[in-house]
Amino acid sequence: NIIDKPPLIHGWIPFLGKALVFRKDAFKFLVDQQKKLGDIFTVYIAGRYITFIMDPFQYVYVIRNSKQLEFHEFANKMASKTFDYPALSKAKFPDLKENLHRVYQYLQGKPLDIISDHMMKNLQDIFEWKCSQATDWETEKMYKFCCSVMFEASFVTLYGRVPAADGHKVISEIRDKFIKFDASFPYLAANIPIELLGATKRVRKELIHHFLVQNMTKWLGGSKVVQARQDLFEKYELLGDYDKAAHHFAFLWASVGNTIPATFWAMYYLLRHPEALAAVRDEIDHLLQSTGQQRGPTYNIHLSREQLDNLVYLESALNESLRMCSSSMNIRISQEDFVLKLEGDQEVSLRRGDWIALYPQILHMDPEVYEDPKEYKFDRYIENGKKKTTFYKAGRKLKYFLMPFGSGISMCPGRFLAMNEMKMFLFLLLSHFDVELVEKKTVKLDNSRMGLGILLPNVDIAFRYKLRSLE
Repeated sequence: NIIDKPPLIHGWIPFLGKALVFRKDAFKFLVDQQKKLGDIFTVYIAGRYITFIMDPFQYVYVIRNSKQLEFHEFANKMASKTFDYPALSKAKFPDLKENLHRVYQYLQGKPLDIISDHMMKNLQDIFEWKCSQATDWETEKMYKFCCSVMFEASFVTLYGRVPAADGHKVISEIRDKFIKFDASFPYLAANIPIELLGATKRVRKELIHHFLVQNMTKWLGGSKVVQARQDLFEKYELLGDYDKAAHHFAFLWASVGNTIPATFWAMYYLLRHPEALAAVRDEIDHLLQSTGQQRGPTYNIHLSREQLDNLVYLESALNESLRMCSSSMNIRISQEDFVLKLEGDQEVSLRRGDWIALYPQILHMDPEVYEDPKEYKFDRYIENGKKKTTFYKAGRKLKYFLMPFGSGISMCPGRFLAMNEMKMFLFLLLSHFDVELVEKKTVKLDNSRMGLGILLPNVDIAFRYKLRSLE
């Protein structure tokens, strides 16, 4: 069954193709096309042809074909435009791309344990500060709360402390600018010129200036990964001070741009489901008791990687919220004219420059894989008290069943740190505080980031917290 040219869907506006319909609700659009045209079809979106592979059993053929189906060039172009640094051309910056990739070794293995320990300490400092403010019930907006805690913890862990007396204030200012920039991110990613996006250009410039070498040298106790990036940039004379700062800013965005909304959703769903909250809290309390650790603001809690990994209810609840809120499109670009061979004797003819896309949100919401996919089931990833990793479609076991961090060559290099940080946030929140929603409203996904990662909430919601009694 040779699909020489998969069915093609044109839009009625030249150049834009189906971009407008797609942007409005990519999920619905793709499911509708799949029903009409089957598991492989091509869409003309904003001036380019994108072939979607909808069958999760075919994902492996795309993911393992990393020589002919490339990702980095596309990511590099998009990032250099979005974050304002020069594209990583081989001629101008030989081996910079490969060297930057090598630096990610500091986000796995033993170095991951070190940076995770620092993250835990910094999160505890922030929660301790929150505790000192909370004499009785404190009410805050949940997204704002997650954003302030996660941004500061990530910033201090990666880049170091701002030693000034108003260090908190400096980080808050960077955070507020970051939120403004981030609101424009979907437009920048869609290639809309920054000049059309109001104050975004000025805000981006101000943010990048925070990361100039003369500012960064004042910060104390930064991470090995950021230090290694700084050392690397020094070797490239053609990389100006502003360009280096822009790279550091891009790394900050990569560290928190998706982690903050993902933390919000994990917290929101736990608070919406009392039975989930109780199960996760029990697990946390049990771990503290069994390791002889006291909970409460004045006690230093230490968690080893094994202990964090063994919190199966916490991990399952987090994975379930990631399943429901992640919407990343996995893109590959054909490096040559070739025939992509798929399962069942299917083939797709690709020209150089053609795009192939996987859209895992379809898999995450497939009722054949996940029963009642629109329902939050905190224990969905647990079987007989252990982590569940076997999921089926049409009676066959799936290799890929949860893909919030991308796949293969485009897999997020910071995924282990992100998971650790979100678990530690929830661990400290639930061990320190009683928490409850004070508004009844339902928060929905804002679809403006479809295809770009974790979706943001359409509104913020108030919750309240107070110190747990220590009995």
